[in-house]
Amino acid sequence: MDTAQDDAPADSRSRESLDHREDFPNLRQLIGRHFANLWTKETALRRLPVLQWAPTYRLSSLLSDAIAGITVGLTSIPQSIAYATVANLEPQYGLYSNFMGSFVYGFLGSVKEITVAPTAVIALMVQQPVLDLGPAGAILLSFLSGCIMLLLGCFNFGFVVQFISMPVITGFITAAAITIISSQLKSLMGIASSGKSSGFVDAWINLYENIGETRLWDSVLGFSSLALLILLTLVKGRGHGRWKVFTKYLCLLRNAMIVLSGGLIAYICSTQEVYPFKLTGKVASGLPSLELPPFETDHNGKHYDFIDMIRTLGSSVISVPLISILEIVSIGKAFSRGRLVDATQEMLSLGCCNVASSFVSSIPTTASFARSAINSSSGVVTPFGGVFTGVLVLLALGLLTDYFYFIPKTTLAAVIIAAMIFIIEYRAVAEMWRIKRIDIVPFLATVVSCLFLGLEIGIVVGIAVNLCFPLYLASRPRITHRVMNINEMTVLIVRPDSDLAFSSAEYFREKILKLVNCTLPQVVLIDGEWVKFVDSTVVRNLSSTVSDIRQQERHVLLWRWDKNVRSALYRFKKRKFMPLLKNEETAEMVIENWKPGYSNESYVNIV
Repeated sequence: MDTAQDDAPADSRSRESLDHREDFPNLRQLIGRHFANLWTKETALRRLPVLQWAPTYRLSSLLSDAIAGITVGLTSIPQSIAYATVANLEPQYGLYSNFMGSFVYGFLGSVKEITVAPTAVIALMVQQPVLDLGPAGAILLSFLSGCIMLLLGCFNFGFVVQFISMPVITGFITAAAITIISSQLKSLMGIASSGKSSGFVDAWINLYENIGETRLWDSVLGFSSLALLILLTLVKGRGHGRWKVFTKYLCLLRNAMIVLSGGLIAYICSTQEVYPFKLTGKVASGLPSLELPPFETDHNGKHYDFIDMIRTLGSSVISVPLISILEIVSIGKAFSRGRLVDATQEMLSLGCCNVASSFVSSIPTTASFARSAINSSSGVVTPFGGVFTGVLVLLALGLLTDYFYFIPKTTLAAVIIAAMIFIIEYRAVAEMWRIKRIDIVPFLATVVSCLFLGLEIGIVVGIAVNLCFPLYLASRPRITHRVMNINEMTVLIVRPDSDLAFSSAEYFREKILKLVNCTLPQVVLIDGEWVKFVDSTVVRNLSSTVSDIRQQERHVLLWRWDKNVRSALYRFKKRKFMPLLKNEETAEMVIENWKPGYSNESYVNIV
């Protein structure tokens, strides 16, 4: 080993010191390459997926997309009306939210199975803004959510969803499903709404206080509809031959069948001037007007300007787009079948859907797992199938709204509850328990906080709890050590098994000093084989650790550290590295005995 570096000429030292300078990227070149890539053919194909499938689109594909789109529409129409009631809005707002997103995603979407429409989770999150600001709050929230998603997509923030783990997503979906089921029990039993938020706690308080107002025939129709929906879901695709095909399509059309059957029963009763059920009531007919989202509004005798509306919307401006992105990306991955899902493209397409939908009085929308599953099983070929769903919704708005009057509220509640029962990911909870039981902690933290603190706060709590695990692991890296006796000299070898950052700097220092005090070695060898990154805190702590050990009249040797790390250490010391071991044979024997088969590698000493 060459220890004669201190004898090198001064000019060679200055040339060598240049190797320790930190290289910074050329920002002008990076920005130039980024904007140059915006105008390439590859970017156009990635950001406009319609250009990929349109050249090979055939009549057979059109027929398959039409069948799938109409099938999804028959399910989506009654669900959208039901989700409007969850959001404390009039039924027509659910239909307003169900066509524009389908049209836009048909051309910008990259996952053919996904359908964009209002969902139960988003409807529940919109509930409070509607109570505070009326329909204008939900419409403005759709516009702002779309703008935020577009902004995140333009800056390629698709990687952000990677910080939200499966246990947190599963906990959020579970809590949302439980909350929605709880909020719909009163409608299932014909109990009048309290007019307050339909959160988990409020829903059960309202149910307890008004249980005496339960309506018999609403309960009979509601629970029988719920039982039939569950039964049809369980028998889907069972049997053989024609019976299997029959049960498959019977399950696909189950929501429409239940709603139409309930409406028919209510209509027949009304001809005899008997009204045993609470009905949906009048649904405004015709298409919504095309206008700008409301940037000011009057509600409950109070005027709100744009700033007041933003202040009233509060955290929902962030939580709604975040949850929407999570839903569409996770659903896209579920149906990707091995294909890569471009999270950034999904953010851009969903952002465009929400911005465009806000001009037709829509609430925020995102992907629906249940309807996407129906779309997939119906044989959809391209995202263009959503266009047929949108056309069917427009026809319903123009021709069928008078018939929606007789739909019993209890059947809509049954449709929602049945969907939520099967959206809870029981298998995912079982997998967490079987694979890594510690994941139950962030899952339960998310569920409990979402139920009792609200969905927006709950998912933040879940993410925070889940991030504590990798942060703790990062602050407590695994450190292996070994004590050897060579030539009547005690040698302590210490090796961290991962990168070192500021969170682990003090722990690393304490660990080394504790080992030194316990083993009392003459030589301390710190092996940096697995350390490829350090920050300034680690460098400073490592330097002070070396100084503390040397004050005990012990030798310190840094061995096999990455070039970038050595350069950082050099820049901190601002001087040449000098050898500490006077006996080079001792160093070589340490290296050879500890790692047999390795060649003698260069090592760095710090004064």
